[in-house]
Amino acid sequence: MRVKIRTPSRLHFCLIDMNGSLGRINGSLGLALNYPNFILEAIPSNDLRVMGNQTRLVKKAALNFYKKVKVKSKTTLNIKNTIPRHVGLGSTTQTLLGVGTALSHIHKLDLNIIRLAQIMSRGGTSGIGVYAHQFGGLILDGGHEAMIKNNDCLFVPSSVSNLPPPPVLFRNNFPREWKFVLSIPNVKKGLHGLKEVNIFKDRCPVPSEDVDRICRVILIKMLPALLEKDIEEFGSGLTSLQNLGFARTTHDLMHPTVKACMNFMLEKGAYGAGQSSFGPVTYGLVEGEEEAKELSAETKEFLNKFEGGTVFYSEVNNSGVEVKLDDRNYKRKNRA
Repeated sequence: MRVKIRTPSRLHFCLIDMNGSLGRINGSLGLALNYPNFILEAIPSNDLRVMGNQTRLVKKAALNFYKKVKVKSKTTLNIKNTIPRHVGLGSTTQTLLGVGTALSHIHKLDLNIIRLAQIMSRGGTSGIGVYAHQFGGLILDGGHEAMIKNNDCLFVPSSVSNLPPPPVLFRNNFPREWKFVLSIPNVKKGLHGLKEVNIFKDRCPVPSEDVDRICRVILIKMLPALLEKDIEEFGSGLTSLQNLGFARTTHDLMHPTVKACMNFMLEKGAYGAGQSSFGPVTYGLVEGEEEAKELSAETKEFLNKFEGGTVFYSEVNNSGVEVKLDDRNYKRKNRA
């Protein structure tokens, strides 16, 4: 049997409560993108073989999967496409979950998304990448119970958290005509590893007033705007999140080119703009393909005045990971 999977990427708009005074932490808002993707083919073989780019990460993920589910590691994994790493598009989560999805089909294992995420050690802080993988669309998750209060280790990134994925509070399809123009400036990649861990430790907790404001912006501004398809209100909410909570306390870490690119997109008519995770991916929300093409070209020209970079646009993925078994198209049933 041959299995081919194609994952979305994701934009992470904000972490909601990095204060924890109500006994709960984290909480996230974000969405799945149709492009770029992680694409992987898997076939049974005599032993574990990995081919293509990012083979080290994929092999490590596969070995971890086999160790935890205790089945024989006899699969060839052929990496067809990858998502740029450490730029704010959720590459690691999609790669790990993509490997887990492919192997679960190869070995005919019925694993729901919570179990799969725990096996692959994802979703311990934000659930956006996990649920973008499974469901697509715009996602709001409810964070985690603050099990240990007044502890420096309370606030950590998903890469080192051992908590299960948080519950989904809201998930909705995103209008297909709303596009995101995405730029990846040729600057230093976003924080990851120990540096990211230390930022969470040093910059949290954030003021509770910021958390209050974030909740109001999301609940009373952005979600109603999405349901009413009001792109101006939704976009202005996106922009305002860039100056609240954890994003505000880490604003000094944003590269000047990213800041300039955000302002440029807004000046050129984007309804909202921001940085995904620690960047340097910068996004601008527009309506329609013509606007997306125009802003993409203008942004590319703008970046060329600095360090240069990659610019493209994408609509939102509203269905999650695609799975193809042999010659038959098959979308894994959405099971939470």
